[in-house]
Amino acid sequence: MESGKTAAGVLLGIGVGALIGVLFAPAKGSKTRRKIMDKGQDYTDDLKDKFDDLLGSISERFEDFLTEAKAMVTPKEDVK
Repeated sequence: MESGKTAAGVLLGIGVGALIGVLFAPAKGSKTRRKIMDKGQDYTDDLKDKFDDLLGSISERFEDFLTEAKAMVTPKEDVK
């Protein structure tokens, strides 16, 4: 979970830095707003991808846990 917090912090830092950079860049207001929207969409897509990866990892671990739990609960047959 630490890596998730770290990744979120890094993405947030990059987003804030990019926003400040775009706001202070000499461009027309409409171009600046477009750049902000585009960057925001890029970061949203990246965050969604990271979230999907996290959910996949959690699902995989849960499935492994269920498999191991079922193996522990299921009585083993005696081999003769």
